[in-house]
Amino acid sequence: MPRGKIITKEQKEPDTKYKSRVITKFINMVMLNGKKSVALKIVYGMMDALQEEDAKETRNYFENAVKNVMPEVEVRTRRVGGANYQIPVPVKHDRAETLALRWIIAAAKGQKGIPVAKALTNEIKAAFRNEGSAIKKKLDMHRMADANKAFAHFKW
Repeated sequence: MPRGKIITKEQKEPDTKYKSRVITKFINMVMLNGKKSVALKIVYGMMDALQEEDAKETRNYFENAVKNVMPEVEVRTRRVGGANYQIPVPVKHDRAETLALRWIIAAAKGQKGIPVAKALTNEIKAAFRNEGSAIKKKLDMHRMADANKAFAHFKW
């Protein structure tokens, strides 16, 4: 039994403009080389573009798009008796949110020839409509978990 203190997870401050913890996390994930001001311009530019084109509550629009991309199960590799098995396990909310944001950013970076803010806007719109590369990644993960559900009885 561990004798150390139980460490609680540090809560990040919500961003100043939209007061959202998810948007703060997204800004930090977009950031490269510690350039937060550049990441803020990119993300707020994306949010402004969503506001102009759809004229909706952009914070809810963004959070619903992220919710559409969040996976419910993932596969983890486990070695049993000399063989490696892909075992489907449920995903905790924080990890699902992180994976969704990571997939959205990766899909936007995959769109070459357009500015990052515009690519993120396109990917968020596609995710809101349950389309796009990030949704495809989620469906692939669910398909993999479904194919390996015979191994779900192995304890993790």
